Amino acid sequence: MVLYYSATGNTEYIAQEIARRLDDECIDLLNRIKNHDYSELHSEKPFIICAPVYVCEMPRFMSKYLKKQTFSGNRNVYFIFTSGGYCGISGQLAKWMFRKKKMNYMGRAEFKMPRNYVANDSYPMLAKEEVEERITNSYKMIAPVVETIQSGNKLKARHIFLFETIITLPFNPVWCKYKLLAKDFYSTDACIGCGKCVKLCPLNNITLKDKAPVWSDHCSHCMACIGNCPTRAIEYGNITQEKEQYNFGKYKYVADALSKDTLK
Repeated sequence: MVLYYSATGNTEYIAQEIARRLDDECIDLLNRIKNHDYSELHSEKPFIICAPVYVCEMPRFMSKYLKKQTFSGNRNVYFIFTSGGYCGISGQLAKWMFRKKKMNYMGRAEFKMPRNYVANDSYPMLAKEEVEERITNSYKMIAPVVETIQSGNKLKARHIFLFETIITLPFNPVWCKYKLLAKDFYSTDACIGCGKCVKLCPLNNITLKDKAPVWSDHCSHCMACIGNCPTRAIEYGNITQEKEQYNFGKYKYVADALSKDTLK
């Protein structure tokens, strides 16, 4: 069983492609997270959990969800992480979490995908060519990852050094509390009141008032609202006006072309 959370499509694509090649069930965890649904998940096949990486870890809301979730059936669990280039201590935290659940941590794979984080000037958006290159390289990684899982072997990724863990453990919660704020999000006159941002917010942080989104105090800066807006009506302060807002769907043609070439 492949489980995933995805804000702007990177993780969703990798998860669905792995599930397709394994002929396995694929479940989007978004609504389960939003509704605090911890009903048992059962699979006779290994669990494969796919997650983005925020501030060197899995999203904190996803970690909290997985800690409470009950898994039955197969006791092996693989992790697939997508990031803009650095997955931090995500793998180590996943290993600790699932060992407490008496499950067998079978390693992780790390996919370097296009960056979606537009709400900070320290992270420039990538040029079209680099976006296409990252998707291409990630596509090529899927086959060996699937082969490893099919063979029942462990996935291998780089070693996580102790200093990374020591630095990140106290850093992540402080950064999330004081830097990942929602107060600078707003909608422009282009908003059509469709409510898509409300449905996609994993923290239920957005509501509609007079058919326009209003953000509350909790935010993970997942970029689901801004990256999926059908009319590009959501901005973040004065940072995002001149930036292209990323969504994997804009570049799916790259993966589709690669898939066709593979089938030839």
